[in-house]
Amino acid sequence: MKSFFLIIMGAYLAGNIYIFVRGLQTISTAPTLLKIILSVLFWLAAGGLVLSIALREAAIPEFISKPMFRIGSIWMVFTLYMVLSLIILDVAKFFAPQIGNAFGYALAITAAILLYGHINYLNPKVVDINIQLDKPLAKPLKVAAISDVHLGEGTGKKKLKRYVEMINEQKPDIIVIAGDLIDNSVLPLLRDKMHEELNELQAPMGIYMVTGNHEYISGAERSEAFLKQTKITLLRDSVATLPCGLQIIGRDDRSNRHRKSLEQLLEASDHTKPILLLDHQPYELATTDSLKVDIQFSGHTHRGQVWPLCWIVDSMYEQSHGYRKWNHSHIYVSSGLSLWGPPFRIGTSSDMAIFNISGNNNAQ
Repeated sequence: MKSFFLIIMGAYLAGNIYIFVRGLQTISTAPTLLKIILSVLFWLAAGGLVLSIALREAAIPEFISKPMFRIGSIWMVFTLYMVLSLIILDVAKFFAPQIGNAFGYALAITAAILLYGHINYLNPKVVDINIQLDKPLAKPLKVAAISDVHLGEGTGKKKLKRYVEMINEQKPDIIVIAGDLIDNSVLPLLRDKMHEELNELQAPMGIYMVTGNHEYISGAERSEAFLKQTKITLLRDSVATLPCGLQIIGRDDRSNRHRKSLEQLLEASDHTKPILLLDHQPYELATTDSLKVDIQFSGHTHRGQVWPLCWIVDSMYEQSHGYRKWNHSHIYVSSGLSLWGPPFRIGTSSDMAIFNISGNNNAQ
């Protein structure tokens, strides 16, 4: 993982150097002072996200911390598409010199792609899934399933309010959250009193959540302390049995190397009753199916968020996103209701799943 991170950061640095050099060539006749100012702004934007994450626990004023995170995260995707556009235009210009200012065209193309991606991100999909179980259930259930909201400097209280309204419009019986509700630190949530919005969620049978890797990045105990201010029940390697008969198993995130195995958690469950497993990272899905878990809900992947990263993520997981009926298990992997960092969805979509679960009450 460390080597992968270093490769990504190396590619990001190389991409920015490429853009920077091409940009200087474009403004070669500009005054020196303007070049210096633009250069400083360029590298501040390029390093903004790294600085924001490094200083996430520091008491930085909001008017600095929010722009630092947002501009820095936007710049990551800007770099990706600007580099791709420049390469394509440079190759095209080799065959058609009349193309002219490739940097300007690349800038316009990138801006158009980012505008589309941001609009797409602002309109998450609601995916309805009908699940017929072969186990008895006291009554049909409507479960709103969300993941990867990443509350913090990127997804703030205003966006959270919209998400809460979106969820409540579905009038679910139960809400489940498959981790990464919190982004990089609990400080912005405490500062903006985001527990107030979370407490507007309505689900008569309860709201259940598991940790994700970002709850560990934020500090697992601090995340848990924040959640105690809300109506959310955090399940960390534990099982909640609802009066309707549904059992919700919540696995602690893989960040905890000592978490219980799925087999251990199933030993504490009644296999004659429906089982809904919440596990943030969608690994070992074949094991879930072989152990005859009825439903699993996961997140984490974001399906890469933007093209072409979605292709890489698709190759990394047995099921990178969406719904699949395995031999026994119904498994849904969310791309995330919100996202981490850059506010763009290009080639992917944000989503919320609605499970309409029915039991076979003749199966006793």
